Amino acid sequence: MQALLEVILPVFLVIGFGYLAVWRGWFSAAGVDGLMTFTQKFAIPCLLFAALARLDLAQSFDWRLLLSFYTGALSGFLLGLFGARLIFGRSWEDAVAIGFCGLFSNSVLLGLPIMERAYGVGALSANFAIIAVHSPFCYGIGITAMEVVRARGQSGVTVAAKVGRAMFSNTLIMGIAAGFAVNLSGLPIPGPVNDALDLMVRAALPAALFGLGGVLVQYRPEGDMRAILYVCAVSLVAHPAITYGLGRALSLPVEGLRAAVVTAAMAPGVNAYIFANMYGHAKRVAASSVLIATGLTVVTAWLWLQVLP
Repeated sequence: MQALLEVILPVFLVIGFGYLAVWRGWFSAAGVDGLMTFTQKFAIPCLLFAALARLDLAQSFDWRLLLSFYTGALSGFLLGLFGARLIFGRSWEDAVAIGFCGLFSNSVLLGLPIMERAYGVGALSANFAIIAVHSPFCYGIGITAMEVVRARGQSGVTVAAKVGRAMFSNTLIMGIAAGFAVNLSGLPIPGPVNDALDLMVRAALPAALFGLGGVLVQYRPEGDMRAILYVCAVSLVAHPAITYGLGRALSLPVEGLRAAVVTAAMAPGVNAYIFANMYGHAKRVAASSVLIATGLTVVTAWLWLQVLP
């Protein structure tokens, strides 16, 4: 219970403040759109760039960490995809969008603050190793699957071009790529630029959490409850359980196991809805899944913290 109060609850209180402010009309929906544009297109890419530019790549990129987490993530996508198709009879396009909800956990807006409050800033290097691959991996899987099912006889070259354009117009991926480039080149970041980055980084998470609360006001749960609860079970139970089991089997060090399981245990991120909205499929399931699973994470994240060493 102490972990719930000291680690998880403050994060969700900031989200709750954002939700309440927009719901009561104290903060406009247009203001939330601007805030989320700032965080997702500028502040969070700066956070990812700075973290990866300074990261000790040789120490942080443990293959056991990435295999444990991304096996769980891919399993979540397949469970969502085939569950939507075979259990709920959705179209293949809907099934891919629902599978993306099981694939894309909220690694930044929820995973980072909860991990930081639970284990300290020094424990985040493994989280950044996961995040470095997260957007490229998840968007690569989701966009490729969706373009394949929508191809309707188009050539492989056309599909590959669409996937490439969608991937490299994503600012999160651009921030990650730039951070890798600086890290591998060994170029120093000038002092004033470094200080400016730190200012942006400090604004990123609190602003994004507040904005996330405001965005969730739009996601009113309605209809498709069986599919929505299925997505919640895949995201909050199946993904972290597979990650935990594989991490233990591979003797993943405690720090890596914590980072992998905590990140896997997060609700689907807003990107799940963005993906569904981008393609116009399963938008109601994605939106409601983000809202309900985010609320459930208050309890499920606490339970996973009790399981972890």
